[in-house]
Amino acid sequence: MMMNKKTRVVVGLSGGVDSSVAAHLLIEQGYEVIGMFMKNWHDESVTISNECPWMEDSTDAMLVAEKLGIPFQAIDLSGEYRERIVDYMFAEYEAGRTPNPDILCNREIKFDIFLKAAQKLKADFVATGHYCQKGEILVNGEPVYQLKAGADSNKDQSYFLCQLTQEQLAKALFPIGHLQKSEVRQIAKDLDLITAEKKDSQGLCFIGKVRLPEFLQQQLKPKRGPIIQIPDDLPVFSKYKIPAGIDPSELDQTTLDNLSLPIQYQKGQGKVVGENNGAHYFTIGQRKGLQVGGTGKPLFVIATDTRENVIYTGLGEDHPGLLRYALFVKNDQVHWIRRDLSLSPGQTARYQARIRYRQPLSAVTLIQKENGLYLLFDEPQKGIASGQFVAWYEGDECIGSGTIF
Repeated sequence: MMMNKKTRVVVGLSGGVDSSVAAHLLIEQGYEVIGMFMKNWHDESVTISNECPWMEDSTDAMLVAEKLGIPFQAIDLSGEYRERIVDYMFAEYEAGRTPNPDILCNREIKFDIFLKAAQKLKADFVATGHYCQKGEILVNGEPVYQLKAGADSNKDQSYFLCQLTQEQLAKALFPIGHLQKSEVRQIAKDLDLITAEKKDSQGLCFIGKVRLPEFLQQQLKPKRGPIIQIPDDLPVFSKYKIPAGIDPSELDQTTLDNLSLPIQYQKGQGKVVGENNGAHYFTIGQRKGLQVGGTGKPLFVIATDTRENVIYTGLGEDHPGLLRYALFVKNDQVHWIRRDLSLSPGQTARYQARIRYRQPLSAVTLIQKENGLYLLFDEPQKGIASGQFVAWYEGDECIGSGTIF
């Protein structure tokens, strides 16, 4: 359906192929399109050369806009980005948590600061090159917007948008969400766009590929501490399993907390097998960077203590310290995209969930209590870390999300 020419959309041109094709499709659909490049980072000292440098991206975005015949401008959001994303990253790592800056970037930058900048240009919508789709249904006679997975299951980015609100979705368009990546590339080739063959960025949202240790060392200084290997037969592990034959919704509060809260290891448990240069540089489930040899199977980080600067590890990917059946989200961190489906204390629901991008969805029971939301998985999950986001789905629709405690 052709849109009214007066419907104005500002598309975030990142200098990549996805946003380039998104802009083209909007033009085809009859929108009035403006291209805008967001500059979010100045510090080149921790950016790996030739991996998504912002100057090249900005030039490519400008050339795409020129090719498509649309107005173009760049906006410098580096101050807001440092305040809302980079400072958040430093604080989370310092506290021994694992942040996801891409999810925050979408919530705080692209669909907040950028959206407001677009509205100053009298835009009706903002658009991005995300592989996700937007639906709209009526609930009690009122429009409710849905965040749905992209048609390309290998590129689905709905997880990165799991913190968006109804108000943000109302103003968002995802023009390529119904396409496969190969189709997007072909459209760009047919249009002879400079971004047609450009590699996808693998780095932080609008920063590029960074050396994370060097990035963190800007503020988090190295300090020495032990690496401790925890045996896999500690009696304490038994309380972190869901009792057989019990309905998860009937578990008492103590059992829920044992299953869901981070495992705390005590002094004297395990043996020292190496030395670390900063527990805040490591995350649950990590195996690289420990530099401990002679263990046979690989060591995995199963817990960190940033106060005492201790890293706890387990031998092998099936170590019980690495596997968890449940997680907890405090009330103020629970976010329902579908507010009409939110749970009240005492209510439960069955969904599917993931705790990281591209992870297959796993069946889960949500239990809302007075103090927060418990998520109990049917199968154990590897590497649940505080600070990560969990997102829950019904079919291809993302219903809500939360920050893991």
